[in-house]
Parts: sequence; structure tokens; C-alpha cells
Amino acid sequence: MKIRRCASGDLNELMRLRLALWPDISGDETDQEAEAAELLAKKDATVLVAESPTGVGLAGFAEVGERAYADGCDTAPVAYLEGWYVEEDFRGQGIGRALIAAAEDWARERGYREFASDALLENVDSQKAHEAIGFEEVERAVRYRKAL
Repeated sequence: MKIRRCASGDLNELMRLRLALWPDISGDETDQEAEAAELLAKKDATVLVAESPTGVGLAGFAEVGERAYADGCDTAPVAYLEGWYVEEDFRGQGIGRALIAAAEDWARERGYREFASDALLENVDSQKAHEAIGFEEVERAVRYRKAL
């Protein structure tokens, strides 16, 4: 399997995978493509992709960036796993683990000493995947909002 940085030619495939992970992404296709292109241009973030074992398209991606702090971390800033997705047909083949290993390499090269992430309370599969690759749960939270 080949893991590499996302290139501009991957934007359509990246958008397909991002919509699978985040089906509620708002905006039209042009807005989404612009957002993905902007993400690729950031200096404090990267998008890593896994080429499909079939040789056609992408099998998964990991979006990694910097956050000023993260719950449970002792250092600041920290590398943060903003998004991580592997298509269902390719799960269990080590693709997710390889994406995270590449993300960790990216973070280490930039001097980060900690790597943080999150998962929704109801997304038990994501929680198990995080724990399987060495993430430790640090807390649980319920977040609120109120319109003004």
C-alpha cells in the first residue's frame, strides 16, 4: 500500500472520502473543493492519502493539523488528527494504521511531542480504532450550544 501527501489531482477522490466521513458537510461542490484545496496549501497541516489496493482511486485519508492545545496533553501546540477515514471495503488491512504512522512522522518532523484526536461518544468503532493504534482516552465530554 502506498501512503503519500494528497496532491491537487486527488481532490475529487478526497472530497468523496470526506463526504463519506462527514456526510453533513455543507456548501456546494465548489465550496467543498475550495476548502480541500485550501487545506492542501496550509503550512501547519497536511492531508495524507492511501492509494487503493485496486490501483483505482483512494482507499482512505488522514487530515492532520496543529492546535494550540488539546485536552489531556502536556505540551502545546500539539499535532491533531482532524479526520481519519478508510473505506469499509479496505478496513482491517492496515491502511488506517499506515495513515496514522505517516501522520506521526509528519508531526515528529515538525517537533511535536504529542498527537491528539477525538471521536464522537456514539462512534465506538472509531474509539476502538484509536485505541488499537496507541491513543489513550483522556476524558469524555458532552458539549452544548445555545443560539443567541
